[in-house]
Amino acid sequence: MPDHLTQPQHINPPFWLLAELTYECPLHCVFCYNPVDYSNIGKELTTEQWLDVLEQARELGAVQLGLSGGEPLRRRDLETIVEHAHHLGYYTNLLTSGVGLTEERLDRLQEAGLDHIQLSFQDSTRELNDFLSNTRTFDLKCKTARMIKSRGYPMVMNCVLHRLNLPHVAQIIDMAVEMGADYLELANTQYYGWALLNRDALLPTAKELLEAERVVNEKRRQIGDKCEILFVVPDYYENRPKACMSGWGSIFLVVASDGAALPCHAARELPGLTFPDVRSESLYSIWYESQAFNEYRGTEWMKDPCRSCSERHKDFGGCRCQAYLLTGDARNADPVCSLSPYRYVVDEAIEKAKEHADNIESLKFRTNPPRVRPRETT
Repeated sequence: MPDHLTQPQHINPPFWLLAELTYECPLHCVFCYNPVDYSNIGKELTTEQWLDVLEQARELGAVQLGLSGGEPLRRRDLETIVEHAHHLGYYTNLLTSGVGLTEERLDRLQEAGLDHIQLSFQDSTRELNDFLSNTRTFDLKCKTARMIKSRGYPMVMNCVLHRLNLPHVAQIIDMAVEMGADYLELANTQYYGWALLNRDALLPTAKELLEAERVVNEKRRQIGDKCEILFVVPDYYENRPKACMSGWGSIFLVVASDGAALPCHAARELPGLTFPDVRSESLYSIWYESQAFNEYRGTEWMKDPCRSCSERHKDFGGCRCQAYLLTGDARNADPVCSLSPYRYVVDEAIEKAKEHADNIESLKFRTNPPRVRPRETT
């Protein structure tokens, strides 16, 4: 860190910058974690403003850069952003649906220095993939996967799991292996944003989840080292909470499309916090000094049972957004924890979801915000 920026001893610098370049997306996925209410989302940052964010975050110490959204390919200046990040020394990771990634554009991104591409699928079948995203994109995704593989990129595939596609997990793995995927992330849906609205229809039963996990382990044995599979269990079926974002304000710095700096992508859900704007405040002051980033940092904010828990320095009380969404108080213990007095809320949600096993008519598909596009440099 440069001499003119002094790091407070008790706060580590950010390691990962997640740049949510736009909330626009050609897909309408029922499990999207983006905010449901776009009425308070302002204009997107300009190209110059994003480049300044990259420089400040790198100066603070960030080395990993995720380019996300929405769909980041909607930004015509994506190549400019990637090139600048490459020159600054970031390891760049593009998280994409693949829609908009042509041969020509991939050429430009590769020349700009893009290191890594993670491609999302919704299912192994055209019918369910296209239903869940409310688009006809399965064939395009298959073509994009071949294109990425042909350019020598690590083939990284992602598929969000839930009740509707869990029965296809073996076929999803087979598809990934056939496409030459080096890594496959099978992340069960976490319930924020649109996913929370659709929780009753998406949340699997314990039996369904255990069967899927059995299938994944069997497939791991069958395929060996052909593809590394990561299987992430949904929080609702855990007895202890995850250290969300590795701890609030600990490693991850999220900058949203409108310039809001967030400790995690769902933090807008929390009341009583004003999130700093990168257009008016430096990332240094945001990360180290802002009330929003210090509110749930460490363990001093905790109340029991978290305050007296021996694992408080390991899980940091779990997810603040989940605590608020399910209990109404962000300072409560994450209700997925068996020690939380609010665990019953999660158990009731699991039971309620069983009653909606076939109710796909209730699904609410993600809508897109009105265009709030700034001037971009291409």
